[in-house]
Amino acid sequence: MRIFQNILAILRAILLILMMVFYLLGYVLTRIIWKHTRSSGLRLRKAYIRYTAYPILNLKVKVEGKPFDGPALYVCNHRTFSDPIVISKYLNAFVIAKAEVANYPIINKGAEATGIIWVQRTDKESRTNARKAFVDVVKGGHNILVYPEGTISTTKSTLSFKKGTFLEAAKEGLTVVPVAIEYRSKKDLWLIPNIVGQYLNAFGKWKTEAKLSFGTPMKMEDGVQLAEECEQWINDEIEKMQEGWSNMGF
Repeated sequence: MRIFQNILAILRAILLILMMVFYLLGYVLTRIIWKHTRSSGLRLRKAYIRYTAYPILNLKVKVEGKPFDGPALYVCNHRTFSDPIVISKYLNAFVIAKAEVANYPIINKGAEATGIIWVQRTDKESRTNARKAFVDVVKGGHNILVYPEGTISTTKSTLSFKKGTFLEAAKEGLTVVPVAIEYRSKKDLWLIPNIVGQYLNAFGKWKTEAKLSFGTPMKMEDGVQLAEECEQWINDEIEKMQEGWSNMGF
């Protein structure tokens, strides 16, 4: 059984990479006529995820609520590397991601073309620059997606949120929208220390089931309170998602 699961996951990876190359080459050719913009990059990502990643990975997602009608900072709990794939079908947003991903061939080019802000989480200057960048993006009329735990959480509730993002959002008067994500299977949690092993574990099964919920937009002058309220809302929401549905054994 494990062999067949690995074969399925590997076939999916090959298809995903081939299709990513196809999309990127097509996008490069169209740039001869139309220049690259933030909006065109986001459209490229959404098309790839909707028409390629979702069907190949057999993602089944139940969604509650909807994105805010305007530019905003979206903050979400972080379960695994596939979180941005699940979310990006329903939300056009630039993602703040750890700089290590920039070392992955092909994936890094796709990420850069479709809207990624790299951050070295252990580097204070890098984190500061990322916060300045997301303010500019939101004020420029686009969304930003941030994972304020700073890393993956594999426990029933979230890790304590880092406050820097919220302090910056409060200072700049940005609208903040909490987002909750949860998966049905324990295999979807990033419990294996390397990305290849985790990918084989997560996508060797026939389908991946997830829940996604968009909360009420918030705007506050107190960044600490903003962080606490977003964290509380997300924890309440994932607890409701887990009840009678999750197989994670929390």
